[in-house]
Amino acid sequence: MGQPVHTVEVPDGFQLAQPDRIFIGNLPNQANVAGGGAGAAVTTAFTGLKLPAAYSVHVDASQACAVSITNKTQSGFNVVLTPASTITLAAGTFDVTIVA
Repeated sequence: MGQPVHTVEVPDGFQLAQPDRIFIGNLPNQANVAGGGAGAAVTTAFTGLKLPAAYSVHVDASQACAVSITNKTQSGFNVVLTPASTITLAAGTFDVTIVA
């Protein structure tokens, strides 16, 4: 069993969304549909969430593609996967981590 850690340090110059806590969420194995053709982006919407006003989203895709996050609000965001212009995205999964 690992060793418990009881201290979290925020580096100078960085800001927490809430002064007394760190917010973290993990959404593993989120499905993405296959792309419609070479270079076509695929968007997956996350809605109905309860998020702080400011947060960061990290995505780890199961295939080679650019990842962007759009339409961030306190109730959700979109994950956009965009392959190179000569590649068609396959149906797959990606992991999402949210930190604030």
